[in-house]
Amino acid sequence: MLGLPLEAVLGYGWAGIMRKFVVEPAHMWWPSSLVQVSLFRAMHEKDSKRMSRGKFFLIALICSFSWYVFPGYLFPTLSAISWVCWAFPKSVTAQQIGSGMEGIGVGSFAIDWSVIASFLGSPLVTPFFAIVNIFVGYALFMYIILPIAYWGVNVYNAKNFPIFSSHLFNHNGERYNVSAIVNDKFEIELPAYEQQGRVNLSVFFSLTYGIGFAAIIATLSHVAVFNGKEIYAQLQASFKGKEDIHTKLMKKYKNIPNWWFHLMLVLTLLLSLVMCIFLKHEIQMPWWGLIFAAGLALAFTLPISIITATTNQSPGLNIITEYIMGYILPGKPIANVCFKTYGYISMAQAVSFLNDFKLGHYMKIPPRSMFVVQAMGTIIAGTINLAVAWWLLTTVENICQDQLLPPNSPWTCPGDRVFYDASVIWGLVGPKRIFGPLGNYAALNWFFLGGAFGPVVVWLFHKAFPNQKWISLINLPVLLGATAAMPPATSLNFNCWIIVGVIFNYYVFKYRKGWWQRYNYVLSAALDAGLAFMGVLLYFTLTMQGISISWWGAEGEHCDLASCPTAKGIVVDGCPVY
Repeated sequence: MLGLPLEAVLGYGWAGIMRKFVVEPAHMWWPSSLVQVSLFRAMHEKDSKRMSRGKFFLIALICSFSWYVFPGYLFPTLSAISWVCWAFPKSVTAQQIGSGMEGIGVGSFAIDWSVIASFLGSPLVTPFFAIVNIFVGYALFMYIILPIAYWGVNVYNAKNFPIFSSHLFNHNGERYNVSAIVNDKFEIELPAYEQQGRVNLSVFFSLTYGIGFAAIIATLSHVAVFNGKEIYAQLQASFKGKEDIHTKLMKKYKNIPNWWFHLMLVLTLLLSLVMCIFLKHEIQMPWWGLIFAAGLALAFTLPISIITATTNQSPGLNIITEYIMGYILPGKPIANVCFKTYGYISMAQAVSFLNDFKLGHYMKIPPRSMFVVQAMGTIIAGTINLAVAWWLLTTVENICQDQLLPPNSPWTCPGDRVFYDASVIWGLVGPKRIFGPLGNYAALNWFFLGGAFGPVVVWLFHKAFPNQKWISLINLPVLLGATAAMPPATSLNFNCWIIVGVIFNYYVFKYRKGWWQRYNYVLSAALDAGLAFMGVLLYFTLTMQGISISWWGAEGEHCDLASCPTAKGIVVDGCPVY
């Protein structure tokens, strides 16, 4: 309970150190903060034109609010329209191709903003060049690499398992019995593991890890070759006192002393060290693991913040933290989760806080006021989030157990299930028994090498052909990290997100630029707000009361066979045997 606010406050400390590099420079523009800027302007600025931003926001909010009652309650199938499954209700292969939730999603789409913006953020905010990078990475993986690996090569016995799944399996396609290999100390029971056999992943899940290896190393490489000079120049400017116009305007306010952040970091680390020392059996992570995790977070906060500030996409640090601690302390899942929390989650919190600092920069909010509000908000939000999570776990029956829930249940917890499976892969079993010499997926380690040299190759092409401006727009951390949100994100989320992003950030921007400049970010904020209000209303008025409807349109995606294996002799409940 204490660790939750501690890692958030730790992230706030990292953010304070990095402000000079990713908040003050004008080219670090943080696209997502512009949505809030547009919303505040719409609410507070007087506008004499016929359709003011405020009026447009209100109309769009009402439309979003009203529409969500259909996919959110009356017609949930609108959240996953996979017509290929409807056309071929008895074909496993057709449903693997057409399912947007458990397949590669050919032709699958949704008329639901919660599906479109849930994992990648609002497509109206992401720059078009980043959308293109994401589309290329997603299309290469989902529609070329994955089909070849599954139907063509059958790599890693892919047909023994579903084509798209984050679950863990035995060699015969059955779900892996994790509870059988963990003891009462939450450590691996090796004899039981040897008896049950190696952990197997779907080909989709295994390849996303390989691409994740490449993406995280590519982040460091890309920032070094493309932004190294800028970082050095900004470091020099910080000593020489060079400032842009926004920074000069912000000088009217008292700045936040750096020692505030340093003190916050020291106190947070000291409290965390006390936890590691006196609760060592519960946490499983030694004190030096905390120092190592903090060092990783500090090292990666700057490059990942730069990528986020310019593309609105954040490469994840979760894989590398899990990998490292999994090798150092195999068989200790709690230690792995703690290391991931301090190494990755604190960095992600830092990126979020830096985004807030940029919002304050745009809106000319006094820095010390931002500090107080953010610090208080961090502590309050951490406490409330923990309380709400505890309440849901104790009141919602079968929460997060997707096999025991109805098809359209909102309580399947896809992100939490992936987090749990990752703790088994990296913490309990350990990377040595999965991605090392004792596992099936050692070859995926070569992706690290590809991620290191990929941005260098792009940079060399950029220098060799300086007139080809499109080369400099190739962002390998974004391209490779396109599928980093999968799982829990699905092909359905990506299909809709890319289509909407192209429509607004290419066609509308190109042919209706005045409208785009005036209303685009306001529309994004209105869609989010309307959805949020209706979601809360539906939960408290209908879901909590157990009021539901039963008909074809409320039964999910209708792709029941998409999760079936296709290898000969594999027997799975509810699936045909080949």
